[in-house]
Amino acid sequence: MMKFLFFMFFMIPLGLMNMFYLVQGLIFILVLMLIFEGVNSGFSLISYFLGMDILSFGLVFLTFWISGLMLLASSKIYNLNNYSSFFLFSLILMMLMLFITFSSLSLFSFYLFFEMSLIPILFMIMGWGYQPERLQAGVYLLFYTLLASLPMMITIFFYYNLNGSLNFFMFIMSVESFFFYLFMVFAFLVKMPMFMVHLWLPKAHVEAPVSGSMILAGIMLKLGGYGILRVMNFMLLMGMKYNFFWIGLSLFGGFLISLICLRQIDMKMLIAYSSVAHMGLALGGMMTMNFWGLYGSYVMMIGHGLCSSGLFCLANISYERLGSRNLYMNKGMINFFPSLSLWWFLLVSSNMAAPPSLNLLGEICLINSIVSWSWVSMIMISLISFFSAAYSLYLYSFTQHGKIYSGNFSFSMITVREYQLLILHWLPLNILIMKSDNFILWI
Repeated sequence: MMKFLFFMFFMIPLGLMNMFYLVQGLIFILVLMLIFEGVNSGFSLISYFLGMDILSFGLVFLTFWISGLMLLASSKIYNLNNYSSFFLFSLILMMLMLFITFSSLSLFSFYLFFEMSLIPILFMIMGWGYQPERLQAGVYLLFYTLLASLPMMITIFFYYNLNGSLNFFMFIMSVESFFFYLFMVFAFLVKMPMFMVHLWLPKAHVEAPVSGSMILAGIMLKLGGYGILRVMNFMLLMGMKYNFFWIGLSLFGGFLISLICLRQIDMKMLIAYSSVAHMGLALGGMMTMNFWGLYGSYVMMIGHGLCSSGLFCLANISYERLGSRNLYMNKGMINFFPSLSLWWFLLVSSNMAAPPSLNLLGEICLINSIVSWSWVSMIMISLISFFSAAYSLYLYSFTQHGKIYSGNFSFSMITVREYQLLILHWLPLNILIMKSDNFILWI
């Protein structure tokens, strides 16, 4: 584990020296190192406070992969010399924080870096966002997270006093207290985000630069799911009593958010709200606490991270050409960029869980899990599935078809860099399903 840490530490000076493409190459070397490392079904690569199991491995891999693609998407910051050295520093710092968060063996170090990973993303939104409203979006992001996380810190200390250890594989004391359960889980629910505490997400996405949106959709939303999967084993009794509330709220919220998606006119806002609907389904699966739910929510987190990040890249490619994210302005794109329309179709179809994407595997497992928990949930699940397809097709048909808006826009060709960016999102999303048996090892 130290080799990864030192690798990232020594990338910080390169970032400050503004070696943009060297840092990008090194991040992909880091991905290769992680692939060759591999992990077993239990915890491996253990050092004093870091270690990995399959659950950590998938999310660390996703962190490194999305970070490399963020730099690929952000070459405009480098070309315009828009404080690109500080941008690189923020990105490497965030990668470091997320790596330690996902591979912590102790609940306290996990909590510490879970909170610290908020700082670089705040820098990105406030430093490289597009509009003055980014300050408000940053404040929303900060206060939503802080409000929920301070009670969680108290519960962590309380559990240490009770159990004598905060190591993940030393959780033996089960706690039967409603407030303990509520405070411990609530911080993760805000981070996912669950319906009703999701308002910070669309604001943050709309104001963030493309790299900020990619890391928010790809990794930040997964912190909540990862945290719930880790802490649920010492709250099983409370979970059996109270989890029904979160499942009901998530499913109902997923349906409402799907309806909200259908009346968005901002591309980024639509993709951000669709993230809330997808993570609501994943949360419902986790809270059933059965095999299908845990497996499905993990696969869904990986699949959604790649798919949603790719959609934000596509929205940004259109935005850079037309200067607007408005769906009414972005009509008839199939006439200008037919090859880009293919990428829109591929990623939108993955977003609505078409085969052979990981989203399909995740949704099948989650539907199995939630329906086996209660057959009444079939009503909401069928509505969510239907409207998921509806808003995905709405996004595709509005942007690609229709009469071209007659404005004075200068169109330039799609660059090879942008095609590379899109294929590196789509290939893992649709090829990993062939090795889906690997995801099952950690349970």
